[in-house]
Amino acid sequence: MVQVTSLIKRFGSRVLFENINLKLDRHKRYGLIGANGAGKTTFLKILSGEIEEYDGSVTVESGYKVGVLGQNQFAFEDFTIMDAVLYGNKRLYDAIKEKEELYVTGDFEDDATNDRLGELEVVCVEEDPTYEYDINIAKVLENVGISAELHEEPMSSLKSSDKFKVLLAQVLFPKPEVLFLDEPTNNLDIETIGWLENELKRHEGTLVVISHDRHFLNAVVTNILDVDYQKIREFTGNYDDWYLAANVMAKQLEVDNAKKQKEKDQLEAFVRRFSANASKAKQATSRQKQLDKLVIEDIKPSSRRDPSIVFKAKRTMGDEALECNHISHSYGDEEVLKDISLKFAPGDKVGLIGANGVGKTTLVKILMEEMKPTSGEVKWGATIENSYFPQDTADIINEDSTLYEWLRGFDSKRDIAEIRNCLGRMLFNGEQQEKAVTSISGGEKHRMMLSKLMLENGNFLVLDEPSNHLDLEAIVALGEGMFNFDGNVLCVTHDRELLDAFANRIIELHADGSFTDFKGTYEEFAEAKANGQL
Repeated sequence: MVQVTSLIKRFGSRVLFENINLKLDRHKRYGLIGANGAGKTTFLKILSGEIEEYDGSVTVESGYKVGVLGQNQFAFEDFTIMDAVLYGNKRLYDAIKEKEELYVTGDFEDDATNDRLGELEVVCVEEDPTYEYDINIAKVLENVGISAELHEEPMSSLKSSDKFKVLLAQVLFPKPEVLFLDEPTNNLDIETIGWLENELKRHEGTLVVISHDRHFLNAVVTNILDVDYQKIREFTGNYDDWYLAANVMAKQLEVDNAKKQKEKDQLEAFVRRFSANASKAKQATSRQKQLDKLVIEDIKPSSRRDPSIVFKAKRTMGDEALECNHISHSYGDEEVLKDISLKFAPGDKVGLIGANGVGKTTLVKILMEEMKPTSGEVKWGATIENSYFPQDTADIINEDSTLYEWLRGFDSKRDIAEIRNCLGRMLFNGEQQEKAVTSISGGEKHRMMLSKLMLENGNFLVLDEPSNHLDLEAIVALGEGMFNFDGNVLCVTHDRELLDAFANRIIELHADGSFTDFKGTYEEFAEAKANGQL
């Protein structure tokens, strides 16, 4: 359905990828993966037609609709939520709006008006033969978490995370044959991500999706497009299949090169020793020909780099970690948290989950004493030194200082070499450490906050959505870091792979203000919930 031929993309002298030839077929769902900055979003924009400056060609089979997940959350501020979704089928949207205008202002004694209404009706029948567009839009909006009473409200009334959900509904509503999605799970809770997985698995056309959610990729995709080494290589299978295959290929290449290098050394030694010996001259010439044909593959450096996330507590924890008693909180007349009492024992690694809007961030802020609850109290253990990763990290890291200066601002006595080493472990090289904090990306700001947590050496980590903006390698490293940490963790996340990596206790908040406290892994929690035991 989509053909990519001899594609080359450069930014100045930098080659992002070159000589890409791919055929993206119907009934296949492609996961587009690679390190941050490798060119995933650029490639997706080339496929969708948003970027036109490149060498080579990209063609979509004639007659197929293309759907692209919008990234501008503020593009439809003057639309109602319902109309913003309807706009996903621009032909139907234009026809319905023109019909509505004609019914209000048209002259029905004029044949031209009636003829035009007839033409518009044909368009509506072609695009919506069952006349159920409003029902279908309402259904997809509710599935992404936008309740029915909001559907006629303006887009400007929604918070940013909900605007993104509307954009997701917008691209799914027309059921396009070719679907390009960049990070569709952003701002979705676990239940909605599960719904989206099922929707996409039923997609019968061609899908290309970028995601840093390993569980999502494993559940949805049939093929992997790996952006690395200035190439885009296709693998059959999901993310885990790719991971195994890519590692086997890399190790095999190293083994083959080692064998060839040994053979090369032996041939060169023979030629040097016997090239001047008349009786061995023929053999030496033969060996030289073998040597000339011997090709040792050039192993290019991968754009993937694994950060080293290691949390070490400088203080041993006592018998008491954290306790909250009868916490309730309301925003106006809306009660978000209701009589929550929790006790965290030393060694607890807690995943805090729940639908968007149930109060996860509110509870975290109350525990961190950033806001006071309507009622109840929080008690931290006397030996606890907590470290906090807030949800709005990308917004609060906005000082006009270099990366290492920003970190040193939290502890002026900290050795500068230690700070630079920590930044290096988070993949900031020496030159990058001189950059202004204001100039770095959202993912880099998240890595900066993780650097801060590592340097603080607290014994109780509290993290609110830390995996946002991180690539797969960084998320894996974060999960390992929290699992190996000799202290407590409380982490809000919708990333199921991350939960599986570290959590030994799951707390789920519910819409009615109550909660479920489950002692065990996320996998055990999900199984118990599926079996109706919770």
